[in-house]
Amino acid sequence: MKRIDWKLLIFALAVPLLVGGLAGISTMGSMEFYNSLELPSFAPPGWVFPVAWTILYALMGLASYFIMIQPKSQQKKDALRLYYFQLIINFFWPIIFFNMENITIALFWLIILLIISIATLILFFKEDKRAGWMFLPYVLWLIFATVLNFSVVLLN
Repeated sequence: MKRIDWKLLIFALAVPLLVGGLAGISTMGSMEFYNSLELPSFAPPGWVFPVAWTILYALMGLASYFIMIQPKSQQKKDALRLYYFQLIINFFWPIIFFNMENITIALFWLIILLIISIATLILFFKEDKRAGWMFLPYVLWLIFATVLNFSVVLLN
């Protein structure tokens, strides 16, 4: 078994947590808008989102670590490029939804994020099964978030 590269692991965990933290900070004070929306019956209470996202960002970071420690290859480069790209897309969704209060554009943005994240998941599974399994809950959450966002668009 390989030794853990602690610096790389901390970096891998810090990147998505930082992205999520910055997105959270940028949307602080937007719960008034969210609470004004007609929500579907399956919408979780507001406190669930920061807890779920923190767990998901940590799992994403761990997944990326498993990719980072793989031998150099084009597939590894492609997987990490797509991973970082989806993180950038991920950062802007709450800004579009909460700050810009544009739930329709947010839905289309989320669909793009979901497609890119599924592609990332496939590359992660090909490169390292552990990475794929760590990234899977995020993709499942994005599917749920897409259905939720779609429902919010229909109800409002």
